[in-house]
Amino acid sequence: MSSMRKYLSCECALCEDCVSDHEEHPKVPLSQALEQHRSSLQERLGAVQNRLPQISDALTFIKEILQQLTNQRGSIEEDIQSSFEDLHKQLDVRKSVLLMELEVTYGLKQKVLQAQVDSLSRGEGDIIATCTQTEEALAGEACVASLQVERELGERLVELASLRLPYQPEENDQLDLQLETDGMRKSIHNLGTIVTTSAVASQSEAMGAGLEQCIVGHPASVTIVTRDKSGGACKSGNAILSAEVFTPDGSIVDGEIVDHKNGTYEFVYTVPKEGDFSLALRLYDQHIKGSPFKLTVTRAFETEVEVAKRRGKSPGQKKKGSKRASSALGTPRRKTQNPIEDDLIFRIGTKGRNKGEFTNLQGVAASSSGRILIADSNNQCVQIFSNEGEFKSRFGVRGRSPGQLQRPTGVAVHPSGDIIIADYDNKWVSIFSCEGKFKAKLGSGRLMGPKGVSVDQNGHVIVVDNKACTVFIFQLTGKLITKFGSRGNGDKQFAGPHFAAVNQNNEIIVTDFHNHSVKVFTPEGELVLKFGSNGEGNGQFNAPTGVAVDVNGNIIVADWGNSRIQVFDGTGSFLSYINTSADPLYGPQGLALTSDGHVVVADSGNHCFKVYRYLQ
Repeated sequence: MSSMRKYLSCECALCEDCVSDHEEHPKVPLSQALEQHRSSLQERLGAVQNRLPQISDALTFIKEILQQLTNQRGSIEEDIQSSFEDLHKQLDVRKSVLLMELEVTYGLKQKVLQAQVDSLSRGEGDIIATCTQTEEALAGEACVASLQVERELGERLVELASLRLPYQPEENDQLDLQLETDGMRKSIHNLGTIVTTSAVASQSEAMGAGLEQCIVGHPASVTIVTRDKSGGACKSGNAILSAEVFTPDGSIVDGEIVDHKNGTYEFVYTVPKEGDFSLALRLYDQHIKGSPFKLTVTRAFETEVEVAKRRGKSPGQKKKGSKRASSALGTPRRKTQNPIEDDLIFRIGTKGRNKGEFTNLQGVAASSSGRILIADSNNQCVQIFSNEGEFKSRFGVRGRSPGQLQRPTGVAVHPSGDIIIADYDNKWVSIFSCEGKFKAKLGSGRLMGPKGVSVDQNGHVIVVDNKACTVFIFQLTGKLITKFGSRGNGDKQFAGPHFAAVNQNNEIIVTDFHNHSVKVFTPEGELVLKFGSNGEGNGQFNAPTGVAVDVNGNIIVADWGNSRIQVFDGTGSFLSYINTSADPLYGPQGLALTSDGHVVVADSGNHCFKVYRYLQ
């Protein structure tokens, strides 16, 4: 081997192997062995170099997460500072109020008691002085000269004997302070929590029948188990999960994620039609194990004839909503009942990421200046159009820092012109100028999953928290005015509420998605009206979403599962449908009335928005 080493230019172990191989197989020329070695080395070099793009992508992505983490730290630090500064201000104000109240109360009581002291002191002084003078007169010799003085002293004594003096206290000395500091100290001790998890998408997994198959119109569920980098089960909730069921053409089906607060989550969804779907489960914007899942949606185990018999119609016949006469309170509707005629004026959009294209559009708003605003959820932006459908502008940058959008679902326009956006995944509401410049955020730390936003007649921001099943009312400054609602099926409860509108009485109208109803509340959260039930008939819903109110108080509701728009009067009585038969809706979401009196709706499943005639 040493004799052959002189022909080799390196001393590496691989060369030793090549030389050994050559000595064991002398028929193979050394040059060929060296060439084979170089070829092998080249292959290994290529394989290692091929990893560089993957490493570069991972490095970029992880740096982005690190930057988001740093940005989020700064944002939370600002929130903590501002929140505690506000609390300090409130405590100082309360301190001043208490001190002022103390001075006023003390002053009133002190005045009464001091007057009583002064009266008794004067009486006491008069009696002592008169008694002293009388004693001195009696100690002297009786004479005519002293008779007049003694007579005057006698009269004075008679007056003093009948003098009414305030012997009983006319006030008391109670002046106590009730300061419930124990509860406050406990509240302060527990004030604020830094929420996080160690969950990572690459280790987290899903299970359940809803991963592969479900039945049309029936709720299906999937359980998600979050795990850390080592595969250990996470024990706490609040992870940022998103779930989407979509068809090959990208149509989105809505659902609800329930956080069990123990590291597991449940995604409940209902698909309105049969076919092949995909279920994407993402944790912090990354697919979990096995995601996206292939999903087959079938009809229940009964024939179409059986279904038709049960519903009282012929097989294959679609149920049509009959147009009832408008009530005295209702808006007059068009008299024609020609099913071919459609109220559609125009539609804008296709699936995509460019201007005028959408991916899972959600909320809709209309401004008094003739603009239509669309919350383009999966494109992380808001797009703005004229009432005629002409594209004007768009704004929004994806991210989890203030001023960025992660999943915009609701949009509203404030009377000041500011644009208010509900960001479901960032768990706050962002406020932008009419030019799209970020101004502030509100609800951070309070909101769990804001879906819809609206503005009342006082300029307050109404936020429908889909995940918390609560309606929040904020000042534009971010100060919470009130909140109402909880999870359930009671009159003052919600199950996945979606959007809200405000009528001329400043009452708040909320669509209660999974309770298949619409509820009207006072600004204080008292129930005024509830209407709707689950079904396909007139006035029934299969998960209502968008809602708007016209100038006559009529309520317009997007019926998501039935893919239609219904009109009700202010008492909740069904009036009519908006005719959408020529270009059917698929999963309508947000809905609004334009400044020229038309209805605009986000046709989420068809990746467009549509504007319909609406005669007021």
